[in-house]
Amino acid sequence: MKKILTFIAALMLCFGLQAAEKKTIRISTNDIDLILQTSPANRLYQVYFGEKLSSSADFSKFDWKVKPGSDGSYGERGHEAYACSGTEDSFEPALAITHADGNLTTYLYYKSVQQKAVNGGTETIIRLADDQYADEVTLHYVAYQKENVIKTWSEIKHNEKKPVTLWRYASGIFYLNASKYYLTNYHSDWAREGQPATQQLQFGKKIIDTKLGTRAAEQSEPFFELGIDGPARENEGTVMLGTVNWTGNFSCTFEVDNVNCLRVIPGINPYASDYILKAGETFKTPEFVFTMSNNGTSQASRNLHDWARKYQLWNGEGTRMTLLNNWENTGFDFNQESLAQLMKDAKDLGVEMFLLDDGWFGNKYPRKNDHAGLGDWEPTHTKLPGGIPALVKAAQNAGVKFGLWIEPEMVNPKSELYEKHHDWVIEQPNRKTYYYRNQLVLDLSNPEVQNYVFSIVDKLMTQNPNITYFKWDCNSPITNIFSPYEKEKQGNLYIDYVRGLYKVLDRIHNKYPKLEMMLCSGGGARCDYAALKYFGELWPSDDTDPYERLYIQWSMSKFFPVKALAAHVTNWNKNTSVKFRTDVASMCKLGFDIDLKTMSPDDYKYTQGAVANWRRLQDVILNGEQYRLISPYEGNHMAVNYVSQDKQKAVVFAYDLHPRFQEPLLNVRLQGLDPNKTYTVKEINLMPGKASTLDCDGQQYTGDFLMKVGLNILTANEGTSHVLELQ
Repeated sequence: MKKILTFIAALMLCFGLQAAEKKTIRISTNDIDLILQTSPANRLYQVYFGEKLSSSADFSKFDWKVKPGSDGSYGERGHEAYACSGTEDSFEPALAITHADGNLTTYLYYKSVQQKAVNGGTETIIRLADDQYADEVTLHYVAYQKENVIKTWSEIKHNEKKPVTLWRYASGIFYLNASKYYLTNYHSDWAREGQPATQQLQFGKKIIDTKLGTRAAEQSEPFFELGIDGPARENEGTVMLGTVNWTGNFSCTFEVDNVNCLRVIPGINPYASDYILKAGETFKTPEFVFTMSNNGTSQASRNLHDWARKYQLWNGEGTRMTLLNNWENTGFDFNQESLAQLMKDAKDLGVEMFLLDDGWFGNKYPRKNDHAGLGDWEPTHTKLPGGIPALVKAAQNAGVKFGLWIEPEMVNPKSELYEKHHDWVIEQPNRKTYYYRNQLVLDLSNPEVQNYVFSIVDKLMTQNPNITYFKWDCNSPITNIFSPYEKEKQGNLYIDYVRGLYKVLDRIHNKYPKLEMMLCSGGGARCDYAALKYFGELWPSDDTDPYERLYIQWSMSKFFPVKALAAHVTNWNKNTSVKFRTDVASMCKLGFDIDLKTMSPDDYKYTQGAVANWRRLQDVILNGEQYRLISPYEGNHMAVNYVSQDKQKAVVFAYDLHPRFQEPLLNVRLQGLDPNKTYTVKEINLMPGKASTLDCDGQQYTGDFLMKVGLNILTANEGTSHVLELQ
């Protein structure tokens, strides 16, 4: 009997079943606290999430509301740190496993915690384990103290005798307790990206997700804005901004339970993705990144901007190149000589790079339209007899850098690649094929396909090391969903595809760390921070109508620094002036995609001056703090300002959209300035021969006056804009 009792005690110690001493784990930034504690049964619960607490002495006073059952056992129903299926909690789980024996229940017990310093913050690593199955979950939290940003992910592994199936695998779970919750999620379609939708969350679930595979954010975007106790506001109230770092099917579940607690569960969408995990393998979930602010969305945005530039965005603290793209000018109709002339035009305009878009490749099936050629990445001899080397040399002769469009994940059935490698394509073997934009998706879960996609970039760079930029496009979702490579593990396809993409991008990044790339997907159908680890910017939308772009850029800037938002001047909406279109693009990363020859002399001279101004002020615009002043969603005007980190300089952009007759025009009150400094205001980006009509031009004001009284810079004239430089 003594041996049996000793064995039971050892077993309880092993699995943490004894009434253990309460362990408190604090994950915190300068302004946020996330506090976890172990229960008497040694399970891990969230006991607090919100504004940072002043004293750790109060941590012992949290009311658990976890009571023992009549038999003395603990029937726990707290806010479990990583809630599992089959336990006492009857709401949406973060983790669900079908074990090798068919059991659907998982209980996790606390094993250990480690905290260590990482670049910019502190990482907390918590290990949990099941007491009946050889399954472990490791929770990771990285808290960036100064930026008030926390990112979290989980790692799931097992050593059961046979594979297990994962059918829920969230990046984390967070609980909020407040009187009301207001969710703003962002939906989209081609040329309609960044559309906000706000609703009060009531009992039950609200899910934002996507099932498109590659072009994942085409209909729903992987970020949200959450107002606590009231709708999210720009400069007041408590708000949470969150985003899932995953370039594929994502899901964010918001569930209000029977006691009005809100559960936020972000991660990969488990749709059609029951994942078979072999023994010894580790399933790593995407990172979920969030911030909280008690001063509204504006401050929360700046938290994310600062974090992204320092720790996530490719070359986040570096410069960006202005460019001229040929697509809106030439489409597929160009040759070596016409491109060489456009490169000279780019130099004369004052931009730093020429970008050659779609239509340069394919010989057996030349790329004359979007029906053929994808997959055959050899220059079309009839168009480009000198190939890419001749274009790179022409760019060097013109004095600009050279960039190139590619769509390496896709294939046209009318291509040599498709003829040779049917087995590399995601396509149903026994059904009629559905084509989205006349193309199919290569199976990046297959290592051979990964090697091929890497070789596209590698070959181009090896032969042409002076290529400085790729526009990486992705114009089709995954259709005809079947992987020849995954065979009996079709539930792994959606996830392994994205992991395969990251393996390719890792190889490119490691071999060509200075290679700049744009993330494009038929517009803004890819807009996530996992991809932005490899890409310096994303293309928010193919819609470059300046009016529409103001709405899109307003929404996107809540989550991404404008350094990551490419904005081009085009001929969309020719009823607007070139000045208005250029000023709209100048509030982000500036580029041009327009036939310069169609401009009037004054318009062309204006754009040259605007490019020079943007290049001179890009440090303030791209690296400064952004303040959104007037929302286009709330009126007929829009205004933003940027302030340098030392508060010595600022740039203001003000736009008149569609003012109403005799509409009262209020002053634009700036934000973020030093109230004790005196600033000289100068209007820039003026048309040739035109003087400023603003009373503030050339005047001096204290930062205090500019923030409390403001400037009279809005007008009743539709489609006008003003750009002010403050020093």
